[in-house]
Amino acid sequence: MSDVDQAVAMPRRAFLAATCATGCLAVAGCSTGVAAVGKDRSTEPARIAVSEVPVGGGIVLAEHQLVLTQPEPGVFRAFAAVCTHQGCLVSEVSDGTINCACHGSRFSIADGSVVRTPAREALAGYAVTRTGDMLTVE
Repeated sequence: MSDVDQAVAMPRRAFLAATCATGCLAVAGCSTGVAAVGKDRSTEPARIAVSEVPVGGGIVLAEHQLVLTQPEPGVFRAFAAVCTHQGCLVSEVSDGTINCACHGSRFSIADGSVVRTPAREALAGYAVTRTGDMLTVE
């Protein structure tokens, strides 16, 4: 064996274990059975009635990978619905937070900031336009 071969040699068992673990994680996504999603959201604008977004809460629009919130009356915010921890789709909005069921991360409905880890980065925000009784996120 050359010096280069010896420097990068890995025992066969360690190689197989690492390969298997990587493959299992790639296939499984998240261990809770909630599917991981892509980082890119739909290019179609999301349109929803103002009345569907509760004051002090919000809704997850899975088909658009968005979360719409209304932290206070008449104030609407939109965030990416993809958790910044491991890419799972957030599951719900309750008690003033956007919640990810995969690993327990929570984000503020007001600004998308991390309220509870393991996520370390805030959710990306998007502009919300209100026209009459309809909200649009592009």
